[in-house]
Amino acid sequence: MTRSPSAPGAHLASRLGLADRVFAGPVSRRLQKTVEDGLAKVEAHLADELHVADALADATSRYLYEAGGKRVRPMLTVLTAQLGDGVNEQVIDAASALELTHLGSLYHDDVMDGADVRRGVPAAHSVWGNSVAILTGDLLFSRASQIMSRLGDKAMKLQADTFERLVLGQMHETVGLQAGDDPVDFYLQVLSDKTGSLIAASAQAGVLFSHAPLAYEEPLLTFGEKVGVAFQLLDDVIDLSADAAETGKVPGTDLRAGVPTMPYLLLGRLDDPASVDLLARIDAGVAQIADGADPSLLDDPLAELREHAATEQTLALAHEWSDAAVAALEPLPRGAVREALTRFADAVADRSS
Repeated sequence: MTRSPSAPGAHLASRLGLADRVFAGPVSRRLQKTVEDGLAKVEAHLADELHVADALADATSRYLYEAGGKRVRPMLTVLTAQLGDGVNEQVIDAASALELTHLGSLYHDDVMDGADVRRGVPAAHSVWGNSVAILTGDLLFSRASQIMSRLGDKAMKLQADTFERLVLGQMHETVGLQAGDDPVDFYLQVLSDKTGSLIAASAQAGVLFSHAPLAYEEPLLTFGEKVGVAFQLLDDVIDLSADAAETGKVPGTDLRAGVPTMPYLLLGRLDDPASVDLLARIDAGVAQIADGADPSLLDDPLAELREHAATEQTLALAHEWSDAAVAALEPLPRGAVREALTRFADAVADRSS
């Protein structure tokens, strides 16, 4: 059984603390109401776009949408649109298309990572199999492209460029390090491509389709990419959380599947005996799981990693990227939108601290 999506404002308030932190003060409270009204329109548009005449495709396409989600990307599009004429039909279309692109990528990611749970429900490939899950992702990408095609050449280029980076990021993550690559730098580039590019496009779209000054596009692209990396670095920490009810995933899902995360990579840079031993035990456990062993054999090593200095370093790195995102906003006019974006970056970096 799938859950009906909550109201967008509820998602934002509960998962990122936006109600109390991002929209603080009377002026920002008015902005919050404007953003939530815009998100409600996006949500209604998404529900319409996700209806497919074919019964199976309709069920699979709506599956992860109905499981919920933070709606971070459409929120940024609606928010940055306030730098121009505000929410209009083009802004709603762009926000919806980018969220559908994000949803499509989740279907693919779960197949490639072997994840069993997404947003608190069984991953789509666990329900319908890998092929149907992949085809559902493709269907959502197609629907997103159809929406963008209605907005003209700039929208199509935005969609194509972003999709190219999503694919390259996934390809590089799948193939892994090449000779001469630094593991941490390589991983940060993967995060920029897989997560940062789509968040950056979402922030840019609000400016582009609300007819805001084009001078705001580049700062918001930089902001979105950097806040996206910070977001994913925090997800790496959250992946180690002991509270599956909070994260919607089994603790350590990525590492159990052999997908390196930043805490693991930073652990590999340390040469003290305890860190070397922990890394060896994690590697041995991943190899055994790949051979069919019970994934729970990594419970204790991952609990140690959760409390390790490498995870603290990941938190610190996330804050560095969040601070850089805020610095990129300097060319924007001072006011409620810039303040909300600043608070958003801070909220992203603090959501597991």
